[in-house]
Amino acid sequence: YPIYNNTLMYIHKCVLVKFSHFIIPNGKRDLKPQDSRKSQLSSWSFQLAGILQDVSQEELYARVCRRVVLGALDGYNGTLMCFGQTGAGKTYTMTGSTESYKQRGIIPRALQEVFQEMAKRTDYAFSVHLSYLEIYNEILVDLLSSLQDLPQLSPRGMVVVEEPGRGVFIRGLSLHPVHSEEEALNLLFEGEMNRIIGSHALNRNSSRSHCIFTVHIESRSRTLSVAKYVTSKLNLVDLAGSERLGKTGSEGQMFKEAMYINKSLSFLEQAILALADRRRDHVPFRQSKLTHALKDSLGGNCNTVLVANIYGEAAQIEETLSTLRFASRMMCVRTNPAVNEHMDPAQIKKLQKDVHMLKEELSFYNTLVNRPRVMYEPLSEAQLAEIHSQVQRYLKGSLEEISIISIRQVQAVFAQFKLAVSDISGNSIKGMCSVVFIPLQLKSLLSLPSSTPSKAEAFEDFKVGRGSKINRILKENKAVLLERRSLLRQLTEEINDVKREIDCTTATIQQHLTRGGQGTSNVYIYHFFSTYNIMAFFDILHYDFFDILYNGIF
Repeated sequence: YPIYNNTLMYIHKCVLVKFSHFIIPNGKRDLKPQDSRKSQLSSWSFQLAGILQDVSQEELYARVCRRVVLGALDGYNGTLMCFGQTGAGKTYTMTGSTESYKQRGIIPRALQEVFQEMAKRTDYAFSVHLSYLEIYNEILVDLLSSLQDLPQLSPRGMVVVEEPGRGVFIRGLSLHPVHSEEEALNLLFEGEMNRIIGSHALNRNSSRSHCIFTVHIESRSRTLSVAKYVTSKLNLVDLAGSERLGKTGSEGQMFKEAMYINKSLSFLEQAILALADRRRDHVPFRQSKLTHALKDSLGGNCNTVLVANIYGEAAQIEETLSTLRFASRMMCVRTNPAVNEHMDPAQIKKLQKDVHMLKEELSFYNTLVNRPRVMYEPLSEAQLAEIHSQVQRYLKGSLEEISIISIRQVQAVFAQFKLAVSDISGNSIKGMCSVVFIPLQLKSLLSLPSSTPSKAEAFEDFKVGRGSKINRILKENKAVLLERRSLLRQLTEEINDVKREIDCTTATIQQHLTRGGQGTSNVYIYHFFSTYNIMAFFDILHYDFFDILYNGIF
C-alpha cells in the first residue's frame, strides 16, 4: 500500500466499448451515424483499468474490491463507488440480489472479509462501527436512526463537517458498534428497508437517492507498551442513476427526484473535472452534499475505485458514452493514501507514569546499596566531554579505570573507544608517527586473530600448553585405573572358581546324605577344610582386594 497512485476504474456489465456503428437487437437499425449531427463520430475509445463482462459477483469482488478492503484493515481509507445511468445494475453490484447467496454484492462480501481477516490478526484488537447515510433531494438522512433509543434528529440537524486530523464526517450521523458479520448484515438490511425507491420505465426498483454505507475500523496492538493505533473508513457508495426524463417518463415527485439526482451528479462531474485539471486551485466540493461528503474519497487520503455500470444496448448509447467520459475523467484524479496513525493520549500518560515509577524504584535501590546518584536522563554535553577526557587518559595510561554508574555511560564509553580505534587505524594507514599508549586489555582486543580456531584445535593447543600438567596427571591416573581394573578382573575369576568348587562339594555331600545318612563327620571335616582354604586365600590377598574395594574401583 498505497494501492493506487490515481483512481482505478472498472466497467461492470459492459458489452461494447468501441463502436463502428450502433448495434440494434434483432439486427434492426433505427439510428445511423449520419442521421444526427450529434452522432457524427462512429467510433469512440476509452482508457480503462479493466472490463468485466458476464462475470460472477465473486470474481468482481476479488478483482476490484479485495485489496481496498484489506487496505482498510491496515489503516488506509478506501472507497468503492458505483456510477452509471438508472437501471444499469449499480445497486445489484453493491448489495446484490436476495434470490441467491452467490449473488450477494460488494457490501456483504466486504463485511465478511473484514471479520474473517480480523479473526486472523490475533496480535491486534479491532473495533468496528457502521453508519448508513442517504442523500435524498439534498437532504441528509440517517437510515439507521430508527435503531437508536435517543430521539431522532431532524434532517436539518445533520451537516457535513470537516475538521483537521479527522477529515470529513457527518455530524449527527449515528455510529453502531458491531462484533460479528451477522450483526453487520442486520444493520445493512435494516438500512436497505429504509431506502427510498421508485418505479419508472427503465427500472421497477430505482434508487431515488445516493447512499453511503461506511465501515469505521480502529486497530490497536495488544502490546501494552504501544501507544499508537490506526483508524480507517471504508466508504461503499451506491450513487443514484442519471436519468433522461424522455426515456424514464418520470412525473410529479419522481420528476423532482430526478432533477435533484441529475443536479448532484452534474456537480460531481464538475468536481472531477477540477481535480483532474492541475492548474486549478479551487475544487467546488461544497456545491452539493454528495461532493462535500465524498471530498476525502475523491481527491484526498483514500484508495478509490470506481465501478462504471453501463448498458450494452444501442438504444442507451448516449448514456453509455456519458458514463464512460465520466469514468475517463475519474482516471485522471490522483489521491494520496496514507496510514491514519494516531497516538493514544491516555496510553501515553500511563506509560509516562510507569517510567516515573520505575525511576523512583531505581533511585530507592541505589540508595539501599549506597550507590551514588545515577542520572537516567540523556547525557549532557559536559558529561560527554568528561567521558571523552577519561577515555583519552585511560588510553594513555594515566587513568587506571573508568567509573561506570549507568547504561548511558557504558554506551558513551564504547563510542569513544570506537573513535579511538578508528583514529589509530587511520594514523597507521597515513604513516603518521605518533606514539599512543594502549592498555593491555585493549591491545588484546586489537590483536585478535582474524579467524577463530575450532573447538578441537583450541583443546589440542590447551593440552600442549597451559593444560600440559593436567593432561599428564590424567594420563597417570588412567594407567593406574587400567591396572587396578585388570587385577579386579583376575580376582573375580579366582573367586568364581572357588565358588564353583564349593557348589560341587555341597552337591556331593547332599548325595551322601540321601543314601543313608552316613558320612556326617566327613561333611564337617570337608566344610572345615573348605572354609579354611577360603580364609587362607583372602588372608593372602586381603590387602589388594580390600584396597580396591574401598577405593571404589568396582
